[in-house]
Amino acid sequence: MADPAVAPQASHPKLEELLRHIVGLLEKHRLVETLVERDRTSPRHRLIESLVHRQHLVELQRKLSNLHPADVAYLLEALPQEDRLLIWRQIGEGRSGDVLLEVSDAVRDSLVEILERPELLRVLGSLDADDLAELADAIPEDVLADVSRNLPARDRDWLQTTMAYPEDRVGRLMSQDVLTVRETQRVEQVLRLLRGREDLPPNTDSLFVVDARHQLKGVLPLRALLLNDPARRVGELKLTDPVVFGADEAAADAARAFERYDLISAPVVNERGKLLGRLTVDAVVDFIREESEEDALNRAGLRGDEDLFAPIWDSARNRWLWLSVNLCTAFVASRAIGLFENTISQIVALATLMPIVAGIGGNSGNQTTALVVRGLALGEITPDNKGYLVLKELGVGLMNGLVWGATVGLFAYLLYWNLPLGLVMAAAMLLNLLLAALVGVAIPLLLHRIGRDPALGSSVLLTFITDGMGFFIFLGLATLFLV
Repeated sequence: MADPAVAPQASHPKLEELLRHIVGLLEKHRLVETLVERDRTSPRHRLIESLVHRQHLVELQRKLSNLHPADVAYLLEALPQEDRLLIWRQIGEGRSGDVLLEVSDAVRDSLVEILERPELLRVLGSLDADDLAELADAIPEDVLADVSRNLPARDRDWLQTTMAYPEDRVGRLMSQDVLTVRETQRVEQVLRLLRGREDLPPNTDSLFVVDARHQLKGVLPLRALLLNDPARRVGELKLTDPVVFGADEAAADAARAFERYDLISAPVVNERGKLLGRLTVDAVVDFIREESEEDALNRAGLRGDEDLFAPIWDSARNRWLWLSVNLCTAFVASRAIGLFENTISQIVALATLMPIVAGIGGNSGNQTTALVVRGLALGEITPDNKGYLVLKELGVGLMNGLVWGATVGLFAYLLYWNLPLGLVMAAAMLLNLLLAALVGVAIPLLLHRIGRDPALGSSVLLTFITDGMGFFIFLGLATLFLV
């Protein structure tokens, strides 16, 4: 993790101001470089070029050296790739690894791809085993093998242990920085041991009580050490029912537990109850942020790791899958309209009213889908309450259909002074909102059932169904009752 001793920026507006200043420096740097390039015939060209480089780059280095690694990561993510690389070159060698930890997965991948192998080895060499485990999926296997060979045996074993777990498991997020004590130790002994350390691991709010076989026996909060008699034993003060996680547990479940119980750290054990490591709130927050960002992009049919400033080819290719799906679904929806060309030719008003039915249905369905995806992410939806959820959303769809169906029906009547048209509009709106509610629940539940991300492309699929069926329902009712 990034060095907590470096203070982060106070607020996001200050970061935006800093970004504008950095962009201004880069623009001046490019402008002077261009002028110098035009004056290559001057004997003083090399001297001028050297001074110009030094002036701007020194100021960049000074700015970056005072920033928290997370703030430097923000700058890298907000700059195009050419400027990003220039900024990266100005980061001190001792801080590059911390910045690499903080940037998004997409930006990290782009940096790893363009860095020369010796430089990448140098950056990774400054990181510990926990940090390397976090970066493992972004690092080429041969580079990771070279870096791990330089680690102490204990750290090398730890790296192999954590990498054996999938990304979405607690074992992948746990840290080896644990402080353990024995039940027989006295408070004064433990305090003496703590004072003998140079520092405590970040987010340490408790010590873990273990026996001779390293089996977890309880948790000793730091406050218990400070508020009790120095002669008391650890076994008398330990908590015997702490929140404990298995290394194979889902990280999403652990994240919910951290939020529910306001945890700062918690022990991680194997299936036999042996203490393996600890899970801390900073790792959990990082996991939650990455998952939420990925879900937000997945709902729109994007991969969760696209770089905002990626090359045009890469960004375009990333969007092809769901654009092709959307194109196919649009053709299907257009054929639904084509089935009723005769009806539309007789009542031209239908062509202007169709988008209203489809648009409101899609919006209502997206609201339902968002709630269901959130419920699945929080573990609030279970096999026992799925039926109630479907009925509840159908009830919401029915109420909204009656209210807004009547509204658009009245609007259609006042616009064309045609009562049957208004009634058809109201009925189509009611039926499409009921359909949107049903589909809005069904799509994420089905994706979750088959082991896929419930947010993946849900918006695209929902829009296809509500558009196609909205057109079909509206034009079908019009054909039955108006023609």
